[in-house]
Amino acid sequence: MSNNKKKKFYGINDELWGHKWGYKDSSFIINDDNSVTFTGNRYEGISGERLPYLIPFVTKVLDTEIKKEPYFKEVKKKFVSKQKINQGFIEEIESVFDKDKLSISDDERVLHSHGQNSPDEVFKVLYDKLEKFADLVIYVETEKDVIDLIEIAKKHNVCLIPFGGGTNVTNALQLPENEDRMIVSVDTRRLNKIISVDTKNLLIEVEAGITGKHLEEQLQEKGYTVGHQPDSIELSTLGGWISTNAAGMKKNKYGNIEDIVQNVVMVTPSGTINQVEPLVRSSIGIKTQNLLFGSEGNIGIITKATLKIHKLPECSDYESVVLRDWDTGLDFMYELAHSSSVPASARMLDSLHYQFGSALKPEKNKLGKFKSKIQKLAFKIKDFDTENFVAAVFKLEGSYSEVEYQRNNIKKLAKKYNGLLGGSKEGKVGYNITMVIAYIREFFVPQGILGETLETAVPWSKVNQVKDEANKLLTELHKKYNLPGKPFFCSRISKIYHTGICMYNTMGINLRGIKNPEKVFSDIEHKIRECFIKNGGSISHHHGVGKLRKDFMSETISQGSMDLIENIKQIFNTLMKSRPPSVKGQFLEKISISSSMGPGVKVNTNSIG
Repeated sequence: MSNNKKKKFYGINDELWGHKWGYKDSSFIINDDNSVTFTGNRYEGISGERLPYLIPFVTKVLDTEIKKEPYFKEVKKKFVSKQKINQGFIEEIESVFDKDKLSISDDERVLHSHGQNSPDEVFKVLYDKLEKFADLVIYVETEKDVIDLIEIAKKHNVCLIPFGGGTNVTNALQLPENEDRMIVSVDTRRLNKIISVDTKNLLIEVEAGITGKHLEEQLQEKGYTVGHQPDSIELSTLGGWISTNAAGMKKNKYGNIEDIVQNVVMVTPSGTINQVEPLVRSSIGIKTQNLLFGSEGNIGIITKATLKIHKLPECSDYESVVLRDWDTGLDFMYELAHSSSVPASARMLDSLHYQFGSALKPEKNKLGKFKSKIQKLAFKIKDFDTENFVAAVFKLEGSYSEVEYQRNNIKKLAKKYNGLLGGSKEGKVGYNITMVIAYIREFFVPQGILGETLETAVPWSKVNQVKDEANKLLTELHKKYNLPGKPFFCSRISKIYHTGICMYNTMGINLRGIKNPEKVFSDIEHKIRECFIKNGGSISHHHGVGKLRKDFMSETISQGSMDLIENIKQIFNTLMKSRPPSVKGQFLEKISISSSMGPGVKVNTNSIG
């Protein structure tokens, strides 16, 4: 959104749900006949459609009755604590910043005090209450705004928390309980302009508050793309991608964020960090900009970045393959990852995950029912067990010859592993359903069912160990806590690498009648993540650390590494104290920059430093 002429952006607006995920025109609603409709027209193939299979599926897998009347009823008047005011800071801010850059409304304060973690943040704000709140929201519009804000915050000892898309799921934006200073949330979404496009060197310089959706819309009008496509692309920001070291669905072709970004500008307590110019590649000693990837708001506020761009692909298509079982699918994906032609995106869903996706499909017409019969016949011929098969979906991009080569490679491997080709249409549905599934939480939670996605990076040799042990543990914990119904746990391979995969796991639990349901769920989630690490998985593939996963850092990196990270945070203060006041670029001595600038991923303020 332009900063001129057009209406200024605020987090509370007519388009976004705010506390819930996504857009107000899109949600799952239960009809009188116990079918479900997904509202709006935003998502092709599902928006506005009647979905008769969802409730029967949920009822079966969770052994739980789904009712139109919600079990949890949303709190209409959201609790918010009294504002803490630093009068000197307020007076100086009001003298420097236009009034429309500042907000102290209760709604804005609540919105900017949480991310999108289900039990610890969203559940509390909708059905209970948060404990800690931002005291003021400031919408920065220029890099100078950021520099001025930091200078004033230093002078008056105020805590700043960067805020981007607010989509993080790691409790990054959960405010520190022991913070007794005035807390200011710094919303970057007006810092959203494309500064320049270099079509010769294929580079774009862009401000950090732009969302992926708006970046791609503007760039594709010019015939180019960045190619970074996280599941949260509609809402997450460039600054959040960098600060959480984000990954995208099409990383096989375009790379993850660390492969795409050529230069980052971050305003920190001791000055601005950046290269003078973006470099093709360099060996220049310790490269300070590398420290910014995954910094998760702990060091400073990202204001802009230079990214690689690509001409829009000549051809873009989809493909899909059904395979006998998980182990066969895993062998298929392993060979694909090490082949000479890997598609832009390659994902594989276990049988339960595939059934979940199928439950979100619209009611079948006569043609659909006929195709279903054909599919069942094909399954019979292939001797597939309908409870064990897996489905892989692919996004193919490049020249016509490259796409054809990618498709032929998939066909060859499908034949080798006795797979069944599903075709382009099924591949497209499977690929695009990801953004719709994000809305399913708001369907489940009012029913008393809490859920979350848990991603991890796993070596090829330990995929089954991580998956099976986590599933086994969830069953044991469900019994231990004496929870109703049955637990839900499904997995998918989200990304493939030379040495391993990114594995997404979706967990759902019925918590009706359970005291402190959000705490019980969080305890179970914590134990499942602990199980991932114990069996060879990582703390995170792309969601970051945050407060949610900070306890696992000592099992992930050495004490020396942790000391280095803490020293990096502290060094700004040390440098400032040792420099004379006249040093150019001096900003801050003691300001605390914490949390994340958020894309579906992000961070922690006091977790390590």
